[in-house]
Amino acid sequence: MPSHRPEFSAQFEHPGLIEAMIRSTVGKFLSWSLGRKLRRFLDSTNAPHPIQHALLFGLLHKNRNTDFGRDHGFAGIQTLADFRKRIPVAGYDRVEPYMARVRQGDTKALLSDKRIHMFALTSGTTNTRKTIPVNDQYLDAYRAGWHNWGVKAYADHPDASMRPILQFSGDWQEETTSSGVPCGAVTGLTATMQKRIVRRLYVLPSDSGKIKDIASKYYLALRLGLTRPVSMIIAANPSTMINLARAGNDAKEDLLRDLRDGTLNPRCKIPADLLTRLSRQLAIKHPARVSHLEGVIRQSGTLYPKDYWPSHCILGNWTGGSMGAYLRQYPRYFGNMAIRDVGLIASEGRMTIPIEDNNSSGILDIHSSFFEFVPNGEDPLSPTATCLEGHELISGQEYRILLTTASGLYRYDIHDVVRCTGFMGRTPLLEFLNKGAYFSNLTGEKLSEHHVTRAMDRTLRELGLESGTYSVAPCWDDHHPNYGLFVETTNFGTRDTAQKVVARMENILAETNIEYASKRESGRLAPLNLNLLPDGFWANWDRERLTKTRGVQEQYKHPCLITTVDFQSDLAKRGLIT
Repeated sequence: MPSHRPEFSAQFEHPGLIEAMIRSTVGKFLSWSLGRKLRRFLDSTNAPHPIQHALLFGLLHKNRNTDFGRDHGFAGIQTLADFRKRIPVAGYDRVEPYMARVRQGDTKALLSDKRIHMFALTSGTTNTRKTIPVNDQYLDAYRAGWHNWGVKAYADHPDASMRPILQFSGDWQEETTSSGVPCGAVTGLTATMQKRIVRRLYVLPSDSGKIKDIASKYYLALRLGLTRPVSMIIAANPSTMINLARAGNDAKEDLLRDLRDGTLNPRCKIPADLLTRLSRQLAIKHPARVSHLEGVIRQSGTLYPKDYWPSHCILGNWTGGSMGAYLRQYPRYFGNMAIRDVGLIASEGRMTIPIEDNNSSGILDIHSSFFEFVPNGEDPLSPTATCLEGHELISGQEYRILLTTASGLYRYDIHDVVRCTGFMGRTPLLEFLNKGAYFSNLTGEKLSEHHVTRAMDRTLRELGLESGTYSVAPCWDDHHPNYGLFVETTNFGTRDTAQKVVARMENILAETNIEYASKRESGRLAPLNLNLLPDGFWANWDRERLTKTRGVQEQYKHPCLITTVDFQSDLAKRGLIT
């Protein structure tokens, strides 16, 4: 039986003259211009030290007359040693009083910039999301990092270059500060700032971040993308990719009906103004495309991206940390499409730029921020902690990464643990490992031990219960990853009582961690589940752990959050869970 895989553009509707022009003229100019910038970036990796120092002292000079700059003696900082002496490593708490004034319109508290485009909201490792000012320097670095990433990906995959792109962006206007500055996802802002002719390559409109219902966003992406030879999909979290693929298969009859009739499923919750602007595009009927996709379904019984988008499509998402469990499912949905890590990037800034497929390591983005590194195992907040620059790292060693940025963060501990995997010139290649010893991150929820202990304390208080030793741990399932509460059988007296504890903890975790709530609402995480262990289990486990680490009993703290993904499966294999 002949294959129905979309290997040739002839199987898609005619892309139109404008899209062809973008590839033949605008595409050539952009490739030349951005390619030149990429070459300059790669050349600069041979001498990162002067570039990093120029960036650091440029920031200090620029912001020396801000309140933060005066309070920390920026004008008197002449050397890196001066900088480290005047400004200890810290988290967000140090800068928050100044940041609060910036949000109120007093920009000079922290920044010398006259204009703040927006505040990028972090995903939040506490119940309060951090705000990061997006100024011109932030935007320039953000765009440059993505341009270098994209040009290198296209250079390695020329068949995908300047063809339709499916990128999931957030809402950059989720809320506004008291001074009227929008707050949200920087991806939404940069989407609206793209040139109109380039924007035509994108499947989703620039304000698609306004779609709050995740199922509707997936459906619209598929409804618009099934008629185009999508050659790059960007969604940082691979769980988004998996859920998109599953959504397409689950709704294949509705999608084909809409393509045939020129309609959009009325169940889609799309903002009215966006729906109006899309009405002409959605009204176009695609009988030939429907006929082709029906043939795919007759042959395989399913409809996945490998069946309707070209095999030269590039998948841009995270591949490091705990993402491997998702990536193992990719062949089923995406076939042999190339996978390119998008790099270690957060609201606070970009840290790495990967340059190879199937490799989570990336070049330290030495032009975006000033970076320092503390060997993993040392306390970054200790005044005696070892602090290194990028060129001083040792291949194979693990480090906590510190950022000094154009957004007013200085020696900021972002809690990311990275491993140096080698060097490009004298610039380190880094791969992301985890969010530090006290975080778990199955699908972007960034659950902390603080979240867990606070939820348990509140649950016990509300239910009038006491608890012995317990832990929460990630539990992997290909379709429904989740977290488990692990307690001994007699800890809460009865299974019914233990289930009540689990149910209340689940609600509190969603209340106090916005990303946990988001992943639960979108179906990327299943609810917290109960795992009962034999009496005495935790005492034995703690004893064995102390022996392995050579720890001291008096200083030992039982971890209330265990971050290893295979913890539950290992216990299940030993028959210890009831």
